[in-house]
Amino acid sequence: MPIAPPTGTDPGQRRLRIAQGILLLFHVTGFLGLALSQDPSFFLQFTPLNLILTAALLLAFHPDHSPTFIWFSLVVMVVGFFVEVVGINTGYIFGQYTYGDTLGIKVLGVPLLIGVNWWILTYCTGVLARYLPLPSIGRAVVAALLMVGLDACIEPMAGPLDFWQWQYDLIPLLNFKGWFIISFILQIYFNRTQFTKRNALVPFVYLLQLLFFFGLGLVK
Repeated sequence: MPIAPPTGTDPGQRRLRIAQGILLLFHVTGFLGLALSQDPSFFLQFTPLNLILTAALLLAFHPDHSPTFIWFSLVVMVVGFFVEVVGINTGYIFGQYTYGDTLGIKVLGVPLLIGVNWWILTYCTGVLARYLPLPSIGRAVVAALLMVGLDACIEPMAGPLDFWQWQYDLIPLLNFKGWFIISFILQIYFNRTQFTKRNALVPFVYLLQLLFFFGLGLVK
């Protein structure tokens, strides 16, 4: 007697769709609110929550919560945070800028969530680059370029959204050079650290953030 094929949705796929739906709801609501509202402050107050939610969902879909992965994540967050501390106090890494209030509580002039943001970007672009049949150094270059590309979409909106403010409202070329160098170093670290480097949610998160900021830049 033939065995009937299994019916129903794979639980893993169902979880993925739910996570994608939650992130899509947050981003679409935020996009419409920021694009159409005359006073976007109500929507901007949820920016830290959105960052934390994104990080939590990425962690939930990461298959390997080994001590090595946890250590990698902590190192990236700490390095990202203190690079920004040096950056705002010297102007040597990214240029002259200061942080606004949108990203939440600041320590030494830098929002604590900036470390989380560096982790999200480093992790997502590192995982995406693993899809390419390239040597480790090539993947590091591609991932760093993906990070710079997303930053280029965020920068035009950073001032209006009170993320950060550039001196004279000019985004310096040094910013993108600094981003590439720091990103490349973190990607080398990503590639040399031994943990499982796949996550079904990563492509959606990167594309969603790219479309969110690129689209917002077009309509604002």
